[in-house]
Amino acid sequence: MPLRPGDPAPRDPVDVLVEGTQVTAVGPGLPSPGSTVVGGVREVDADGRWLVPGLWDQHVHLAQWTLTSGRLDLAGAKSPEQALAQVKERVEEYPELPVIGWGHRSAGWDRDVTVSELDAVSGDTPVVLISGDGHHAWLNTTALLFLAMPVRDSVVREAEWFAAYPRLATLVGNDGTSPEAYRRTLDHAASMGVVGLVDFEFSGGVADWQERWAAGCDLLKIRMSTYAEGLDDVLTRGLRTGDPLPELDGRITMGPLKIISDGSLNTRTAWCCEPYGDAHRLEYPSGQPNLSGTELRDLLRTAHRNALEVACHAIGDAAVAEALASYADTGARGSIEHAQMVNRADVATMARLGIRASIQPAHLLDDRDLTEKIWGERSARCFAFRWMLDDGVTLAMGSDAPVSPLDPWLAMAAGVHRSADDRDAWHGEQALTPQEVLAASVDGQPMVGAGSRGDLALLDSDPLAASDSPADAATALRAMTVAATWVDGQEVYSAF
Repeated sequence: MPLRPGDPAPRDPVDVLVEGTQVTAVGPGLPSPGSTVVGGVREVDADGRWLVPGLWDQHVHLAQWTLTSGRLDLAGAKSPEQALAQVKERVEEYPELPVIGWGHRSAGWDRDVTVSELDAVSGDTPVVLISGDGHHAWLNTTALLFLAMPVRDSVVREAEWFAAYPRLATLVGNDGTSPEAYRRTLDHAASMGVVGLVDFEFSGGVADWQERWAAGCDLLKIRMSTYAEGLDDVLTRGLRTGDPLPELDGRITMGPLKIISDGSLNTRTAWCCEPYGDAHRLEYPSGQPNLSGTELRDLLRTAHRNALEVACHAIGDAAVAEALASYADTGARGSIEHAQMVNRADVATMARLGIRASIQPAHLLDDRDLTEKIWGERSARCFAFRWMLDDGVTLAMGSDAPVSPLDPWLAMAAGVHRSADDRDAWHGEQALTPQEVLAASVDGQPMVGAGSRGDLALLDSDPLAASDSPADAATALRAMTVAATWVDGQEVYSAF
């Protein structure tokens, strides 16, 4: 399967030989092992299917995504009243169980919410409602007290919420993030052709991954990030980006230092060069940074000095510009995570500095209407994938699960068509081709050939098949099914 223009893809079916962790030969009529198992080689008849490098999700909050299936789904709540009605129903049905909700988009509601109105429908049952972007939570008084947070009548935002999130386990226990639950999540990812994940979970660290790896979560490749709070442990262990985690098998490695430099669109805390369209409602009319310039640069210097890459969350255009200036000042390497709204000149700077754009195209499906409402004409500079690719920025695609589903085919479809309904593509001039989104989803790997990683996905249909329109191409991508997935030459999923 050609990933870039000019790739010498064969016209007819070929054989692919994988030995150990690498592809060692590709071509027609390779010598057959002669039986299903000879010399440790298993023969698979792919029957003319399409083989691509295994897919990576470059931005996942794995524990939160694993927990989501057991949470109260508030994604459809169009108002505070609808959310409250759902909470009231859940409390009445299960009065002894805490309520953890996920997915509401309060930026589209016509008023701010209060703790007191949540108290009125929940009584003494702890209730924590996490916004769909993960950047704030609406808690009742019982939950605030349980999580040792100051009582207030407003939501908990940004750094205060990120610090409190790991304490949720004291409220709901660990059942939702047990090794067994993680394994189910990893199995499902493998069924979509995913061979690796970059885990940006807020809690945990080396010890947690050592425990769950030994308990059966050793299915896919994992890059474990750290936040500033866990940085001392990483530095004490002498871990650098790319190093295998100690006492494990090399498929789980140290990833980047994650920094959340600003907020989000939905919470209206993304740091922008100009005020929001509804700035009269906001304490900070243009959003605000979570770190001062000095704090940001100090973290980047520490990471760079210790051979750690950086993954810098920056959604607003002011945050992107400051992150790039910090990379330039410190010499640090890594990525801008999200890069949701950018100025044209900053894209060229990103390319010049060699900073990757870690993008999540499915976010534009959820954020389209809200962006038009509160960023207005600036929407032309949002999810500017074509600018980035044309300027030479390396794209690395992911989901940001659970903000969007851990589904690489949904992300690819969003990058191609930029619409989730019957409307025309939203700023279709920024759309990518199926070949470009596939190339951005395979961790920089080339077309499968001798010397390639033994991380492979076998597809039931051609993801680059000719189509009449981007909408038709996106439909085909969303419908993609996977026949088999291999990691380091070992089968981790098969539909045969």
